[in-house]
Amino acid sequence: MDNKKFAAELEERTKQFAINIIRLCSILPNSTEAIVLRRQLVKSGTSIGANYREANRARSKADFKSKIRICESEASETQYWLEILKDLKWLPDSRMKEIFLESKELLAIFSTIGAKLNRK
Repeated sequence: MDNKKFAAELEERTKQFAINIIRLCSILPNSTEAIVLRRQLVKSGTSIGANYREANRARSKADFKSKIRICESEASETQYWLEILKDLKWLPDSRMKEIFLESKELLAIFSTIGAKLNRK
C-alpha cells in the first residue's frame, strides 16, 4: 500500500473512531463524574483524527512530526480514559471491547510512525 492510500485510510479510520467515541459517550450516565469523564474522552478521542488530518497537511517535516506526536499522545490519553470507563463497569464489556481494541491499535500505529520519524 502506498503512503497516500495509507494516509487516506487512516484518516477515515480515525474519523470513524471519533464518531464511535461520541456515540459511546452519549450513553454514559448523567452523573457529575460521568460528565467529567465524557468530556475528557470526547476531547482526546476526537483529537486523534483531527491532528492526523492536520499532519497530512503539514507545511514541513518538523510540523508533521509534531502533529504525529500529538496523535500518539491523544491516543494514549484516550486509552487511559477507556481503561477508567472499563474498570468502572458503567457499560457492558461487550460494548467496550471493540472500541478499546481500536484505541490500542491506533496507539500502536501512531507509536510506530513516531518511532520511525525519530530514526530519520
